[in-house]
Amino acid sequence: MYTSGIAPYFYYFIFEKGLEIMFVQIRKWTLTEGNSDKIIERFGKKPDQGPSLLEKQMGFIGRELLVKNVRRGEEEVVMIVRWDSEEAWKNWEKSPEHIAGHKAKIKEHGGKPPKPEYVLSMEHGNYTVVE
Repeated sequence: MYTSGIAPYFYYFIFEKGLEIMFVQIRKWTLTEGNSDKIIERFGKKPDQGPSLLEKQMGFIGRELLVKNVRRGEEEVVMIVRWDSEEAWKNWEKSPEHIAGHKAKIKEHGGKPPKPEYVLSMEHGNYTVVE
């Protein structure tokens, strides 16, 4: 039913529904053991607060957070953000709300971008969906 490595929901959303997703942003965090919940808390949905600024952004399609199943040791969290176009994503990146959010985080951390000790590494990439 679905290609190995692709979550069934993601497969269904893209191929079964016939949607043409144009642009995907993927971030992967490698974390010390027991800390994946902190990334989920920061970037996950907060139903009691309603839609986030990101979710209200024109061209935003959806976001998934995936946690790699590990028994012990380092943990991985992957966030997939789907946009209807690269332009929609760029508009979000340049938006006053997005910039203000980053400035607030930097201010909270004494003028430096936050890098929690539990984050061992973070990778990101932007992809155009071709098929």
